[in-house]
This record gives sequence, C-alpha cells and structure tokens, in this order.
Amino acid sequence: MLSSMTGYGRATSSYQDKTITVELRSLNSKFTDLRLKFPQNFREKESELRRIVMERAERGKLELSIEISSSQGDDQYGLNQALFKRYFRELNALTNELGMSQNDMLTAILRLPNVVATDSDEIEEAEWNAVLQALEEAFRLFETFRKAEGKAMEDDMRARIRVIREYLSQFDPMEADRVVRLRQRLHQNLEEYLGKEKVDENRFEQEILFYLEKIDINEEKVRLEQHCLYFLEELDKNYTQKGRKLSFISQEMGREINTLGAKAYSHDIQRFVVSMKDELEKIKEQVANTV
Repeated sequence: MLSSMTGYGRATSSYQDKTITVELRSLNSKFTDLRLKFPQNFREKESELRRIVMERAERGKLELSIEISSSQGDDQYGLNQALFKRYFRELNALTNELGMSQNDMLTAILRLPNVVATDSDEIEEAEWNAVLQALEEAFRLFETFRKAEGKAMEDDMRARIRVIREYLSQFDPMEADRVVRLRQRLHQNLEEYLGKEKVDENRFEQEILFYLEKIDINEEKVRLEQHCLYFLEELDKNYTQKGRKLSFISQEMGREINTLGAKAYSHDIQRFVVSMKDELEKIKEQVANTV
C-alpha cells in the first residue's frame, strides 16, 4: 500500500472542564521537517511529542497543533497585574514628561514580555493521557487520509507504467523499417558525394554494420522494461517508505528513455519517446508526494 506525504487528522478529547483539540497535518517535502504548536506548560512533553510524530508520520513537512480550551476561560492565560501597573506608571510618567500621546498605551503594554502570562503548572497524568488519546485518534484519521490519497496515486502510476510498456512494445516493427531507411539514406548520400562508380560496396557494408551497432536500442529497451517491472514490484511490497526508492527507479527509467530518443533516428520512435517522457514526468510528480 502506497501512502501520500499529504495528510490531515483532527480529534478532540475531554479532561474535567477542558476540551483538548489535536490537529495533525503534513505536506510533501524532500526532507522531514516538524513544527510543534502547544501551550507553554507542555514544554516538558516536547521531546516525547516529537518522537511520537517522527516515528509515525515518517516523512513530510509536518505540523502538530495542540489546543486546550476551558469552559471557565482560565486554563492558559492570566494577566500579571503588578507588572502591568508598573509598566503603566513608568510609561505614563515618560509620556507626560515628553509631551507624547498616550493613545494605544493599553495595547502596547499588553504586548510587553510577561504581562500576559501562561499557566506554567505541571501537566497532570490524567490530562496527558487525554492528550495522547486525542493524538491517537488524530493519527488514525491522518493515516486513513494518507492511504486513501496514496491509493489514488498508486493506481495512476500503475496506469502510466502500463502505457510506457505499451509504447515500448511498439518499437519492434519500427526498428526493421528504421534500419532499411537509414541504409538507403546513407547509400544515397554517398553516391551523391562520391559518384555511384566510386562507392566501395564492401567497405560500405562494413561501415553500415559498425554504424548500426552504435545506434542499436535493444539494450535500452530491455533495461527500460526491467525498470518498469522493478517499479511495479516495489509498489507491491508491504512497507510504507517507498518514495525514495521509487524516485531512484524513475530516474533510471528517464535515462533509458533519453538514450532511446538519442539513438532513434526515426520520427515514429521519437513520437513514442516524447509520449513516454510525458508519462514519466507525471509519475515523478506523484513519486515526489510519496512517503
């Protein structure tokens, strides 16, 4: 089963008069990046939260948000009245002395450090268990989201691999015609340049064999077919972190397709090569969002 790097899960739980909301989201990213947002008194749990998310989410640009709300409204914030009064007295005296306006002084004081204080009490074990319960449910929804999107991505990639293999299977009847036309064109050019009577047919045949060997595409066809099969085998395997390996395989597929285009010397084959490149680019876009 393939998993997308994009995911979302949101869950809530209750503890006494508090409502705990946990929200987990992720976007595709080449590197794992985790951002945590939680109340100040959860600082002691930061390393544990980070470990849980990194182990289960595996890859992506991750964001975990924990919010605690209370029906009494006194759960997280409080006003440091003594500090507020001190700031007010000092700022009021300064503005009077300098003849400055006192507009918006209230707003300015509230923005000063430690005026609005967060609750720094330790988390009770029961409250922490309620947080873990909400986190577990958020992860369940998060992983369901990822797998559903991953299934759609996998179906799309399998279809595109099938198209590439179908294009590849149509190369064989074109190759014989390609050799005949290439041989005729070279012979015609040689006769026009040297004259028909001066063409050494034996030497011409030797050069043709050497030239045809250089533009032979059979090896590239075999390797591309094997890469396609390897890609499908990886999709079938029962593990989650497939993105990097699928990316490596798609890069190898791209090399073989490019070499086929460089050696083609056939507008019919070139058309198929362009179509194969288009399918591969769409596969790479999907792989970039795979865990």
